[in-house]
Amino acid sequence: MGLLIDGQWHDQWYDTKAHGGEFVRESAKLRDWITPDGSPGPDGRPARAAQADRYHLYVSLACPWAHRVLIMRRLKGLESLVGVSHTSPLMLDQGWTYHRDEGSSGDPLNGVDFHHQLYTLTDPHYTGRVTVPALWDRQEGRIVSNESADLVRIFNDAFDGLTGNRLDLYPTDLRETIDAVNADVYDHVNNGVYKAGFATEQDVYERHVEALFAALDRLESRLSEWRYLAGEWLTEADIRLFTTLVRFDAVYHGHFKCNLRRIEDYPNLSNYVRELYQWPGVAVTVNMDHIQRHYYMSHKTINPNGIVPAGPLLGLERPHDRERLPGRGIRDKVGKA
Repeated sequence: MGLLIDGQWHDQWYDTKAHGGEFVRESAKLRDWITPDGSPGPDGRPARAAQADRYHLYVSLACPWAHRVLIMRRLKGLESLVGVSHTSPLMLDQGWTYHRDEGSSGDPLNGVDFHHQLYTLTDPHYTGRVTVPALWDRQEGRIVSNESADLVRIFNDAFDGLTGNRLDLYPTDLRETIDAVNADVYDHVNNGVYKAGFATEQDVYERHVEALFAALDRLESRLSEWRYLAGEWLTEADIRLFTTLVRFDAVYHGHFKCNLRRIEDYPNLSNYVRELYQWPGVAVTVNMDHIQRHYYMSHKTINPNGIVPAGPLLGLERPHDRERLPGRGIRDKVGKA
């Protein structure tokens, strides 16, 4: 993991000592928007118009933040409108790479070898962490956004006029519930596994592990009453949680020492993960080989020998029991499944 400083690449791990052993995630810096007609986005943000073949998505198949955007791209039928390239699973001295011999798709659009080169093409003096996902504007030759939460919202509705796909994963009447769930899940689960796994002080690790499992306990209880996090309808909140849960037993439980319990030990959460995995279009976005190779081979400060474990056997194709709870799928823009 590295960063750019005034456009120069530095292979530099997170400075947890400066924060008392805490991992502190840097906020995304590239956050322009896409709207159907190019009118301003939320809070007046600069925006571009949704157009076929104008945008290209750069992702890692290993990264949970990129994964949520890949799922939205699939559910919203954007494959023919928004191209995609994926990195190698390895993130070593040059960060994410597009080396085909390591499992990348390569970069047929810009021909870069390293993901950080896309950032300096955008801004030759860029300073900050180099992350995935990144949505590229082919017309302007720059990154539009590297914030996964924004890209999930953009993909939810910006291209509907081109695709005719009216599925709505952020319906107006559920937004307050979705936002509240997202806030808890982001802080204590999505980012919580990293705050535990990258901690360099014992008390910091223990505090974040306890908060993580308290949140998982809350989610287990919530999912005992409702099929999905916002109630009867699948929403973006479920997609955002799923990408962490599907990695949990295979990576975070062992590699990040988040080992009080497995997701498999939670009846509702484990059945919920299997349902979402089996949702049409989702399983093809899950690449467990990339996921395990990335974490176990890239984080030398945690796993210096780079040994990738053989298990666990997840059995994500097994039947689930979620039909017993109230649930009706995804709403479209007029409130029908």
